[in-house]
Amino acid sequence: MKYILIILSVIILIGCSDKEIKFVESKPIEQKAIELEPVEKIPAKEILIEIDANLSCEEPVTLAPVKHLEIRDLVDIPQEVSYFSQNISTATPYYNIQQRYKKYYFSMWNIKRPQETLNSVKWPFASYCFGESFGENFQPLKKSFFDDMLESANFKTYATVNKRALTLKEINIRAFPTIKPLLKDPSIAGEGFPFDYLQNSTIAANKPIFISHYSKDREWAYAFSSFTSGWIKSDEFVIVDKKYTDKCQKAQQVRIVKEGVPIYSDSGKFLFRSKIGMMFALVSENKRIYTVLTVSSYKDSKPLFIKSKISKIVAHKEVLTLDRSNLSNIIREVSVTNYGWGGMYGQRDCSSMLRDLFAPFGIWLPRNSYQQSKVGKVISFDGMSDEEKIKLIKEKAIPFQTLLYKKGHIVLYVGIYNGEIVIFHNTWGIKTKKDGVEGRIIIGKPVFSSLKLGKKQKNYDVESEILRNLKSMNTLTQ
Repeated sequence: MKYILIILSVIILIGCSDKEIKFVESKPIEQKAIELEPVEKIPAKEILIEIDANLSCEEPVTLAPVKHLEIRDLVDIPQEVSYFSQNISTATPYYNIQQRYKKYYFSMWNIKRPQETLNSVKWPFASYCFGESFGENFQPLKKSFFDDMLESANFKTYATVNKRALTLKEINIRAFPTIKPLLKDPSIAGEGFPFDYLQNSTIAANKPIFISHYSKDREWAYAFSSFTSGWIKSDEFVIVDKKYTDKCQKAQQVRIVKEGVPIYSDSGKFLFRSKIGMMFALVSENKRIYTVLTVSSYKDSKPLFIKSKISKIVAHKEVLTLDRSNLSNIIREVSVTNYGWGGMYGQRDCSSMLRDLFAPFGIWLPRNSYQQSKVGKVISFDGMSDEEKIKLIKEKAIPFQTLLYKKGHIVLYVGIYNGEIVIFHNTWGIKTKKDGVEGRIIIGKPVFSSLKLGKKQKNYDVESEILRNLKSMNTLTQ
């Protein structure tokens, strides 16, 4: 009897095996708009703080009272999406690109070896060098740091593991196999914390990845996702076999439409929180609940397949219709997170916010702003004056479907307010300049603003203005 109980316990621990997985097959797209529970509205009036980039803590200092600044754009322009989305027609054409989206999403499960050359994945070691980089203590990094990182990267074993895998939680993907940061000169405005250049991006929980090889100590693995590559911790993923990956790709998918909701195993164990952009294979459903397949791990990092229950308030089958209601709901959800360079601290930067925003609609976007600016119908602003740019945007841009790009930053066009073009974007702050010295007025979150954000602020740097530096516009649905 004792041995029978032990065997039963092991079976329970292992959970549902690959043979037991039965998915709901993918069906024609359901184009029904959904109503999500509203989140707290963004206040119209924002109080922000101007940071002195040259402040040093080497000696005790007495701080003067903090000066609070009122950013006129954030007071004068409504900070609620419904104000702008009311002009979107509910008859906006739906663009059936679901299969293209799934192709990209699962792309790392359909390769046999990395598509990138060894030299291309070694780019960080050419970009970040001794003598130009600083550590977490704002002191220059030593040459030994870079030597150790290169040795640890174990590139001689590149493309020798070649396994399909799934992330277990939201993870940071790093340029070097380390959690330590690499900063540029912290004395320069817009550098130092939080701009860790080793932070490539983040990957949400239970997303497909491909493992190339391990670091020398096997603490890290070099992984490819559908939109970036880099180093992740070895305990942050599980290897899955082709039989599972094939089944999962054929299954009907459930897309997350609510941010930050805890997702549990069937036994009540916390797994991770929901994030816009996640997608899960559907197992079954009832009137209120989707049962989807999630993955955890057990002994020796073997995959543990779990049937998790997700409320239909939190998720939706297949893609959403690109209409007023759905756009408003999803924008409110991504607005919950603040600005996070490379997705650090569970936040988003300008391009990752747009990438996740459009994911529930089946619109695939690359990871960085430059690549996103090349999607859809592109119109260049090369050689145009500011007035010509404004005229062209007003004539050609489609609210909530057109992106505007300047080097290093990308924004979403949402319409016109009091004759001014209004954009939605996740921004770190406003550049200032006084006596030739750059500074920043920190915003650090998603906002609705004009293309001249900060124009009424003291020491506003007109040369860094968004409008003045726009390179192109592109409409995603054309």
